[in-house]
Amino acid sequence: MNIKAEFDMPAQLTPDKDWWRGAVIYQIYPRSFQDNNGDGIGDLLGIANRLPHIASLGVDAIWVSPFFTSPMKDFGYDVSDYCDVDPMFGSLADFDSLVSAAHSHGLRVMIDLVLSHTSDQHPWFIESRASRDNPKADWYVWADPKPDGTPPNNWLSIFGGSAWHWDSRREQYYLHNFLTSQPDLNFHNPQVQDALLNVARFWLDRGVDGFRLDTINFYFHDDQLRDNPALEPERRDDSIAPSVNPYNHQEHIYSKNRPENLDFLRRFRAVLEEYPAAAAVGEVGDAQRGLEIMGEYTSGNDKVQMCYSFEFLSKTKPTAARVIEVLRRTDEAAADGWACWAFSNHDVARHATRWDLNPAALRALCTLQMCLRGSVCLYQGEELGLPEADVAFEDLQDPYGKEFWPEYKGRDGCRTPMPWEPSNQNGGFSAGSPWLPVSHDHLQRSVAAQERDPGALLHHYRKAIAFRHTHASLTKGSHDRLENEGSIVHFVRRHGRETLFCAVNLSGEPAVMDMPQGEWHQVGLELGSAAPAPDGKLHLGPWQPALAVQIEH
Repeated sequence: MNIKAEFDMPAQLTPDKDWWRGAVIYQIYPRSFQDNNGDGIGDLLGIANRLPHIASLGVDAIWVSPFFTSPMKDFGYDVSDYCDVDPMFGSLADFDSLVSAAHSHGLRVMIDLVLSHTSDQHPWFIESRASRDNPKADWYVWADPKPDGTPPNNWLSIFGGSAWHWDSRREQYYLHNFLTSQPDLNFHNPQVQDALLNVARFWLDRGVDGFRLDTINFYFHDDQLRDNPALEPERRDDSIAPSVNPYNHQEHIYSKNRPENLDFLRRFRAVLEEYPAAAAVGEVGDAQRGLEIMGEYTSGNDKVQMCYSFEFLSKTKPTAARVIEVLRRTDEAAADGWACWAFSNHDVARHATRWDLNPAALRALCTLQMCLRGSVCLYQGEELGLPEADVAFEDLQDPYGKEFWPEYKGRDGCRTPMPWEPSNQNGGFSAGSPWLPVSHDHLQRSVAAQERDPGALLHHYRKAIAFRHTHASLTKGSHDRLENEGSIVHFVRRHGRETLFCAVNLSGEPAVMDMPQGEWHQVGLELGSAAPAPDGKLHLGPWQPALAVQIEH
């Protein structure tokens, strides 16, 4: 299989193989960002029209969630054609226009590749399920039933129930880690790997700067189909699946996280190396070994450059002790790796609601995030401090929410349309009827409303991102002295001759600590940074940061 793109190459940015290191990446959920044609669904030209807002934040890149041809059972994460744009989002020409426009704004473009599974409407699967001896018969994971007709093993789907679905045509089960309409590809088949690598080349040829690789640790399965062992209750975690989901009761050592993944990632990296400055961030979905897997997948220079961390996507509040614990574990498990830190995305409740944060707390966590070693992913609307939207059951679109309602209300609350204007009924998102209702609570936090308010969170995000880019120690540097004193998290970032002290009080009460020895110059005043007292004490107000550069003589 050899896919070749033929078109006028979009404008390119100056090649920089290291652009991703310390980058701030803005995630766009296309359905909900901006509707250009009035059908109530966001599209690629809508994104292009809103690029000035994204560029004004000072971010380095956009990550565009799936826009490929799809039946939309999982809203684009069920792909039926990897090399075309679904008509609801536009066309390949629209995509080329978006890439050119993004590059002209100084933004790199990463797209979301969903390689672990396809839609059951993909031509590959339609052919595969037709018989046991066709050319693509082994492109998906097929298995005979047990003698009693039950599934081959105990593997569970994240979306509920068995991970195996009976197909009467082949009289076999096929594996689906997600919806039954999302059959898993068989990565043990080299032809499958080759086809997917050609998909990556197709989009790199169109000028994309890299990829976000969905469910990167799900690629391979145990070819002996061994049962997953039970997971002790005290080790269960809701960062990957809601607590009501029995998926959390297994340790998924055979259905995912397989060592064979590393060989495919090396092949994928070799493709990236064919293109100047192409990079990838892998999503590691595992509640128990996420950081360890991140270390395995990003260590050295022969796999993915970054891994998307779930550590701050759970309901566990980011106290000072929690933040330091995560950073220390990251150092232990992935000392040679590179994390991409996110607080919100399209799969979890927005962190303003999930952690019950007031405006001061949102500012503090934004400042902290911009000081972390690694790269950063922001989710659309995060810069506005949007809370989770309350979506009524009758408006629900997410199949995950429909399965586990009301204990788990699904992902629609973080996917409602982006509010651009406060006065428009649809917040400036669409002239038509939006696919999800616009939250009225979001209108007062719209982009236009915050642009007019000098004290709005939007401006703090711009200042924090600019501060990050001003200091190479924050984007490229090491970190050490990771400590917490009560509610204060603090550490030191270093790069070249710069040593930068970062401290943030993660509580609503004043706090005090001793400054590290040395002579320090206060920086970050625009972020509310506190100055050390003459006696060497650092007094922090509620949710206040302190940022200082060491003066060398």
